[in-house]
Amino acid sequence: QVQLVESGGGLVEPGGSLRLSCAASGNRLRIVAMGWYRQAPGKQRELVAEYTRHGHTDYSNSVKGRFTIIGDSAMNAVYLQMDSLEPEDTAVYYCNAQLFPATADIWGQGSQVTVSS
Repeated sequence: QVQLVESGGGLVEPGGSLRLSCAASGNRLRIVAMGWYRQAPGKQRELVAEYTRHGHTDYSNSVKGRFTIIGDSAMNAVYLQMDSLEPEDTAVYYCNAQLFPATADIWGQGSQVTVSS
Protein backbone atom coordinates (compact mmCIF):
# COMPACT_ATOMS: atom_id res chain seq x y z
CA GLN A 1 0.00 0.00 0.00
CA VAL A 2 1.06 3.59 -0.61
CA GLN A 3 0.41 6.55 1.66
CA LEU A 4 0.82 10.26 0.92
CA VAL A 5 1.32 12.97 3.53
CA GLU A 6 1.18 16.62 2.53
CA SER A 7 2.63 19.70 4.19
CA GLY A 8 2.77 23.38 3.35
CA GLY A 9 0.01 25.63 2.18
CA GLY A 10 -1.44 28.63 3.97
CA LEU A 11 -2.33 32.25 3.33
CA VAL A 12 -0.30 34.43 0.97
CA GLU A 13 -0.78 37.79 -0.71
CA PRO A 14 -1.16 38.04 -4.49
CA GLY A 15 2.23 37.82 -6.17
CA GLY A 16 3.66 35.78 -3.32
CA SER A 17 5.05 32.24 -3.23
CA LEU A 18 4.28 29.00 -1.44
CA ARG A 19 5.73 25.51 -1.54
CA LEU A 20 3.75 22.31 -1.06
CA SER A 21 5.38 19.03 -0.12
CA CYS A 22 4.10 15.47 -0.45
CA ALA A 23 5.97 12.52 1.05
CA ALA A 24 5.21 9.01 -0.16
CA SER A 25 5.62 5.88 1.95
CA GLY A 26 4.87 2.21 1.55
CA ASN A 27 5.38 0.37 -1.75
CA ARG A 28 6.81 3.28 -3.74
CA LEU A 29 7.95 0.88 -6.51
CA ARG A 30 4.33 0.81 -7.70
CA ILE A 31 4.18 4.59 -8.20
CA VAL A 32 4.47 5.58 -11.86
CA ALA A 33 3.49 9.24 -11.49
CA MET A 34 2.85 11.79 -8.79
CA GLY A 35 1.06 15.06 -9.16
CA TRP A 36 -0.96 17.87 -7.68
CA TYR A 37 -4.65 18.55 -8.19
CA ARG A 38 -6.74 21.37 -6.80
CA GLN A 39 -10.39 21.98 -6.09
CA ALA A 40 -11.87 25.42 -5.60
CA PRO A 41 -15.29 25.90 -3.97
CA GLY A 42 -18.06 24.97 -6.38
CA LYS A 43 -15.64 23.66 -8.99
CA GLN A 44 -14.42 20.25 -10.08
CA ARG A 45 -11.05 18.93 -9.06
CA GLU A 46 -8.47 19.71 -11.75
CA LEU A 47 -4.93 18.61 -12.54
CA VAL A 48 -2.32 21.27 -11.76
CA ALA A 49 0.96 19.48 -12.46
CA GLU A 50 2.31 15.97 -12.85
CA TYR A 51 5.72 14.29 -12.58
CA THR A 52 6.40 10.80 -13.96
CA ARG A 53 8.98 8.29 -12.88
CA HIS A 54 10.84 8.97 -16.15
CA GLY A 55 11.15 12.65 -15.29
CA HIS A 56 8.42 13.96 -17.60
CA THR A 57 6.46 16.94 -16.31
CA ASP A 58 3.13 18.37 -17.38
CA TYR A 59 1.26 21.50 -16.30
CA SER A 60 -2.18 22.96 -16.72
CA ASN A 61 -2.21 26.06 -18.91
CA SER A 62 -3.36 28.19 -16.00
CA VAL A 63 -0.15 27.60 -14.00
CA LYS A 64 2.51 27.24 -16.73
CA GLY A 65 5.41 29.56 -16.09
CA ARG A 66 4.36 30.18 -12.47
CA PHE A 67 4.38 26.74 -10.84
CA THR A 68 7.15 24.15 -10.83
CA ILE A 69 6.76 20.50 -9.88
CA ILE A 70 9.86 18.85 -8.46
CA GLY A 71 10.24 15.12 -7.96
CA ASP A 72 12.71 12.27 -8.05
CA SER A 73 12.77 8.96 -9.91
CA ALA A 74 12.52 7.00 -6.65
CA MET A 75 9.17 8.66 -6.00
CA ASN A 76 10.08 9.53 -2.43
CA ALA A 77 8.39 12.91 -2.57
CA VAL A 78 7.03 15.56 -4.87
CA TYR A 79 6.99 19.30 -4.35
CA LEU A 80 5.01 22.11 -5.92
CA GLN A 81 6.73 25.48 -5.97
CA MET A 82 4.08 28.12 -6.58
CA ASP A 83 5.23 31.61 -7.57
CA SER A 84 3.34 34.70 -8.72
CA LEU A 85 0.24 33.42 -6.96
CA GLU A 86 -3.11 34.84 -7.97
CA PRO A 87 -6.46 34.89 -6.11
CA GLU A 88 -7.71 32.39 -8.70
CA ASP A 89 -5.18 29.88 -7.33
CA THR A 90 -7.13 29.69 -4.07
CA ALA A 91 -8.18 26.07 -3.57
CA VAL A 92 -7.55 22.89 -1.66
CA TYR A 93 -4.53 21.19 -3.20
CA TYR A 94 -4.30 17.41 -3.23
CA CYS A 95 -1.26 15.25 -3.83
CA ASN A 96 -1.93 12.26 -6.10
CA ALA A 97 -0.12 9.04 -6.94
CA GLN A 98 -0.87 6.74 -9.85
CA LEU A 99 0.08 3.10 -9.42
CA PHE A 100 1.08 0.15 -11.60
CA PRO A 101 -0.55 -2.33 -11.77
CA ALA A 102 -3.39 0.13 -11.99
CA THR A 103 -5.68 0.41 -9.01
CA ALA A 104 -7.50 3.37 -7.54
CA ASP A 105 -5.34 6.49 -7.30
CA ILE A 106 -3.91 7.40 -3.92
CA TRP A 107 -4.66 10.86 -2.50
CA GLY A 108 -3.12 13.04 0.18
CA GLN A 109 -5.19 14.71 2.87
CA GLY A 110 -5.43 18.08 1.10
CA SER A 111 -3.80 21.45 1.82
CA GLN A 112 -5.61 24.77 1.80
CA VAL A 113 -3.97 27.52 -0.25
CA THR A 114 -5.53 30.96 0.04
CA VAL A 115 -4.31 33.91 -2.02
CA SER A 116 -5.73 37.14 -0.69
CA SER A 117 -4.71 40.63 0.32
